[in-house]
Amino acid sequence: MSLAVVPPFETDGLLPPGDHEISFEELRLSALVLGPGDRSHESAWDTPWRERLVGNLEILTRQLWQIGIRDIFADGSFAEDKDHPNDIDGYFVCDLDRLITGELTRQLNLLDPFKVWTWDPASRKPYRGYPKKQLPMWHRYRVELYPHVPGLGFGSGIRDRYGHELEFPSAFRQSRRDGKPRGIVKIRYGGQP
Repeated sequence: MSLAVVPPFETDGLLPPGDHEISFEELRLSALVLGPGDRSHESAWDTPWRERLVGNLEILTRQLWQIGIRDIFADGSFAEDKDHPNDIDGYFVCDLDRLITGELTRQLNLLDPFKVWTWDPASRKPYRGYPKKQLPMWHRYRVELYPHVPGLGFGSGIRDRYGHELEFPSAFRQSRRDGKPRGIVKIRYGGQP
């Protein structure tokens, strides 16, 4: 039985617009993992895969918490009415100094045994069946979390229907298919592991 913390999907398979704040415990009990209750093809909903993605997101989120980052958002095909999502995409809010000095990457890679924290385009590697090369964190965790520094206008690489590049907050709050507003999951800070 899912909790009402995350509202049901709209008819187009997207979360209703807004930031839906949720803990990892609540996320595991939500329709994002267990599936919507009104589906005629519930047997196709890949709950074990979605649970694995949440576990991987939690690993990376706890690493961010350990270095003082609290605002973390998750989205992508995981936050859609899709039986088997490819991954979890998201972003976190950080300050410019830690990002440009490399301190953010250094601190996170001290915590991660696989040293996956990088956004260097040269670190992207192909994965069978995928046209886009993926970051090391995607290969290991099937999660990609990007740093966002508010107010700087750093683009996400995602464009709106008019061709304008969007920052992460905007990019993750609209459908890539048609630009329609959609909801996003904000991970509620749960303290140190």
